[in-house]
Amino acid sequence: MSFFSERQYQLLRGCQVILSAVFSLSIISVSPHLQANDSGTTQASETSNYFQSEDIFNLEYVSDVRVSPDGKYIAYVRRSNDVMSDSSRANVWLASVDGKSHRPLLSSKKNYYSIRWSPDGSRLAYLSNEEGKPQLYVRWMDTGQTALVTNVTSSPSNITWSPDGKYIAFTMSVDAKEKPLDVKMPKKPEGAKWSPKFQYITKARYQADGKGVLDPAYTHIFIVPSDGGTARQLTSGNYHHNGRLSFAPNGEKIYFSANRSDNWEYEPVEADIFSVDMTGNIEQLTQDKGRESSPVVSPDGKYIAYAYRDDEKVMYKNSYLYVMNSDGSEQRNITKDIDNSVSNFHWKDNKRIYFQQSVRGLAQVDVVSLSGSVKAVAKGLGGTTLGRPYVFGTYHAVGDVVAYTKGRTDRPADLFVTTRKERKLTALNEDVLGHKQLGEVKEVVYPSSIDGEEIQGWYILPPNYDSSKTYPLILEIHGGPNLAYGPVFTAELQRMAAEGYVVFYDNHRGSTGYGERFALLLQGKYSSEYDFADHMSGVDALIEKGIADPERLFITGGSAGGIASAYAIGLTNRFKAAVVAKPVINWLSKVLSADSGLYQIPFQFPGKPWDNVEHYWKRSPLSLVGNVTTPTMLITGVEDKRTPMSETEQFYQALKLQKVDSVLVKVPGSPHGIAAKPSRMIGKIENILAWFKKYDSDAVKE
Repeated sequence: MSFFSERQYQLLRGCQVILSAVFSLSIISVSPHLQANDSGTTQASETSNYFQSEDIFNLEYVSDVRVSPDGKYIAYVRRSNDVMSDSSRANVWLASVDGKSHRPLLSSKKNYYSIRWSPDGSRLAYLSNEEGKPQLYVRWMDTGQTALVTNVTSSPSNITWSPDGKYIAFTMSVDAKEKPLDVKMPKKPEGAKWSPKFQYITKARYQADGKGVLDPAYTHIFIVPSDGGTARQLTSGNYHHNGRLSFAPNGEKIYFSANRSDNWEYEPVEADIFSVDMTGNIEQLTQDKGRESSPVVSPDGKYIAYAYRDDEKVMYKNSYLYVMNSDGSEQRNITKDIDNSVSNFHWKDNKRIYFQQSVRGLAQVDVVSLSGSVKAVAKGLGGTTLGRPYVFGTYHAVGDVVAYTKGRTDRPADLFVTTRKERKLTALNEDVLGHKQLGEVKEVVYPSSIDGEEIQGWYILPPNYDSSKTYPLILEIHGGPNLAYGPVFTAELQRMAAEGYVVFYDNHRGSTGYGERFALLLQGKYSSEYDFADHMSGVDALIEKGIADPERLFITGGSAGGIASAYAIGLTNRFKAAVVAKPVINWLSKVLSADSGLYQIPFQFPGKPWDNVEHYWKRSPLSLVGNVTTPTMLITGVEDKRTPMSETEQFYQALKLQKVDSVLVKVPGSPHGIAAKPSRMIGKIENILAWFKKYDSDAVKE
């Protein structure tokens, strides 16, 4: 690939913008880090070198990586924020594996993502909204010329090249022409303005967070010539054919995962591996109970690697890496000795497979032989979420070249590569954070007071931490609950630390990365005295260390963390104030009004709500509201379908009936991800800080 010449590029950054006008939902007072001078204006103090809200608009990170087929280059998606449009932007950059070249490939105010190299490395396929609705494009790497390949009405996904490079397969939603009733309406007079047509809902899965009420549609597999043409649908039937696609080496079949049962709506963890040929003939390869997904064909076509999770009715089960012959025979688990979920499979050669797993707060890449021998290849992946410190990262590998996203506690994800030695290829945030003093992140491991279970956590110290002092502490609880935090960059928690708080977060029982047994310790117990004890034992450990002031404790969390926060203030009055974000308050109503009830009822609870009222009620924070005295802020997206606004409103009304000081903050237009837009993330943080400051009498004195 000698067509790349050496050139240097610089990113041009705009001036910092005063953000108070942007935050329509923020309660913002003058920052304690801004001081008034004699003329009445404000000037930055030395602490302006701490992490500020406006810094969030300038953060960047690597979110996707793709190694070229010859192993010499890495194309990656570079995410940044746009202060003018209040959105994130995805551009594509190219770095050489030897670290000598780094340049933009597709860079503008539009978005470019889902990058895939052609088999010979001469072209790069990608998705973009360059001309409006997302479409599939191809770029010729030697000339930089691009072609619009599709002109489809829905957004393509899961793009995959055929082995000969002549075709690209993808999945796409197709509207279903389903008419539940034959209703005869009178003819509307010309020019008349009638009310909108009635909306009919007939499906069990009729809504999704971020999408609202779903129009009848099914996801199908398409194929299109890579130099442009008409996309042709391969799959058929009223089923969803979604997820990773993999061609047979001869290009005659595509392997995929789907649930083609007529009962698919009620089987959330059921899927099998199928193949479809170029004429639309579908063949089923697996029939096990549970979910077989993400098929990947070996280079020689003899084997198919795939993920398998059994259908046991519990809230969490490990997903393992299975391998079978390409005809579906001789299925075997080659990661049975790994007690964590594995994902993101790439064949290194015909005998070894790369995969990804999370272990104790960080993700890593391993390689496994067909006989089950495992070796770690890269560790410390993460940094691909700016807000909270979730264990999210990704990688891609070709041969011995493994590229991955990796950050630090004080930096979001950069691009790293290893052949046999790790090399860092980017430093995307030195211009923003290089001169900033961020809070130091430290690990704490302690026994839970309820049963001695070992819990891992971390705490962030305020900048210029003084060990002779104690500090106010914020307990921040992660969502899921089958997710995990780790020692990675977090804009939200660093912002809290910059305001003088110690910020504590833990991977309580139910978190992932600690084995299936640990993840299932909350089966039928979320939320409960058990996870509450895990959190409070960590808080007490920091008090015993002389770090946290026991009289200045605060609590917050979102989603499952919002449930835990609401439950906690029903069990204790130790917290000065609480912020409960997008919670479940009443499980009896939640599972019958949210988009996730079809999964949660059979897998998280002992049965249907009307048959198990006592159990659902015991798990509901609303059952403890009579005990609550803690001043509480509630914050939820108006369009949230995962934890609907009605849940938040129930708790708010109950708190008011109890005459507990409370405020309800609604985020207009937002689904469950209330921090998805930069200004919303900032608004969330600043509301939390303002609420806690209101009830921190010592902070007022200071």
